[in-house]
Amino acid sequence: MVRFLVVTGLSILTALSVLLAVLVGAGWWVAVGVFGVLLLLAFRDVVQRKHSILRNYPVIGHLRFMLEYIRPELQQYFIERNYDGRPFDRDTRSLIYERAKGTNEEQAFGTERDVNEVGYEYLVHSTAPLEPPQESPRVHIGGPECRQPYDMSLLNVSAMSFGALSANALLALNKGAAMGGFAHDTGEGGLSEYHLRHGGDLVWEIGSGYFGARTKDGHFDPQLFADNAAHTSVKCVSLKLSQGAKPGIGGVLPAGKVTAEIAETRNVPQGVKCVSPAAHRVFSTPRELITFVAGMRELAQGKPVGFKLCVGSRSDLLAICKAMLAEGTTPDFIIVDGSEGGTGAAPMEYEDHMGTPLTEGLMMVHNALVGTGLRSKIRVGASGKVATGTDIVKRIIQGADYTNAARAMMMATGCIQSQRCHTNKCTVGVATQDPRRAKALDVELKSHRVQRFQEATVSEALRMIASMGANGPGELTPEMLRRRIGHLDTKSYAELYDWMEPGELLSEVPETWAQDWATASPDAFGARYGTNGRTKT
Repeated sequence: MVRFLVVTGLSILTALSVLLAVLVGAGWWVAVGVFGVLLLLAFRDVVQRKHSILRNYPVIGHLRFMLEYIRPELQQYFIERNYDGRPFDRDTRSLIYERAKGTNEEQAFGTERDVNEVGYEYLVHSTAPLEPPQESPRVHIGGPECRQPYDMSLLNVSAMSFGALSANALLALNKGAAMGGFAHDTGEGGLSEYHLRHGGDLVWEIGSGYFGARTKDGHFDPQLFADNAAHTSVKCVSLKLSQGAKPGIGGVLPAGKVTAEIAETRNVPQGVKCVSPAAHRVFSTPRELITFVAGMRELAQGKPVGFKLCVGSRSDLLAICKAMLAEGTTPDFIIVDGSEGGTGAAPMEYEDHMGTPLTEGLMMVHNALVGTGLRSKIRVGASGKVATGTDIVKRIIQGADYTNAARAMMMATGCIQSQRCHTNKCTVGVATQDPRRAKALDVELKSHRVQRFQEATVSEALRMIASMGANGPGELTPEMLRRRIGHLDTKSYAELYDWMEPGELLSEVPETWAQDWATASPDAFGARYGTNGRTKT
């Protein structure tokens, strides 16, 4: 019925417009054109078979697709409250923008959050607060075998590749890092000129594709790695085992985004889909992983080398620790990526349901290292939705030494959370390889915003630490972070979780860790359990 009415109505309107154009005046030919186009569209909708809604509701059915297309913007600007947007709520986004611009970041009238909601967390202040330090403390990265240690900031730019981000976005991030004295992780997409141009300190990330350090057939090239690691801007090297937003699968860069520059940077063919394998080729056991990391450190002339992972099974993590003990060598750092971390593109099932969240993963890594007596040799970084001073403080309490931020740094360069990163149609030129769109991003202006955001966020974290009565991050304890577990009760992280004593796993293994510890082997990943908890054979 609707289909008949639309087609009939447009036919009548088109015919009347033609008649009026002939009898009254040429101005009516505009109406003829409009109704004629709509009539043709209606006929096309009726005969096509791809969309049922258009066959039943020609012309007007397109309104549904139009509204669906702009739904994220309608949601973000007109519907969501300040504190319930996803992935980052409006309060957090506004805070990042204000700090990046150096404008007023205070708010009035009190919190909008429900402080009595189960799951609400808060930091415990001191009755005798201190003054924050004049200078931000640094985290010394470099274990016993490191010959060129690096002092890391409390907040740094997390891994984002050239390909995922535009050249201008990388230039702005790196120049901001150079001005602010913090580190910039390259992401797994290789070491490009845009990472190197402004001389910001780099953490060069190597993924399973070995981009920037690979042979033509995709294997690791030791000599090419050594040559690139020798760059003075490269301060650390990070081996990527997995990524929080999509653990267990490799990255994919569509063929259309593999430009000549990206192909050269990654040492891959231009215009061909670029895929990172799910697993590394150069190792398959915990022992091989640790020896490979040690070999990378030698090739990098003693610069700090570590690895990044989204934590999977605890037995695999303990297997890596056992391999460190067996081989007598350790990485200089471990970056823990939470499953809430960001990505340019990933399947929804992986983003929503795969991997360990940062809180649990971070505490698991910290406790495993403490329990095996390795914590003093290895620094731990935390990555996954870090955006505010509160995030920094919480992650340090949970076991981190420093933090990395990706999406917050993108917002400091102008990202508006349009969530079109995978389409190559980023509205502000951050996550695109479209030259026209990327040109809109002013490198000089945005670099200063990146630097201001990082400086203000670290400064606020240090002020919060001082308000908690601590002289610095090293004095934070699990008692200082509390979570509401019921409408009538709260508990501190010291009460909610078990915390290892140094070397505890090597002397008397706690019952809750015993099975994983017994299963973990330095010579194999992937312990599996049957329904009764016993290892499958």
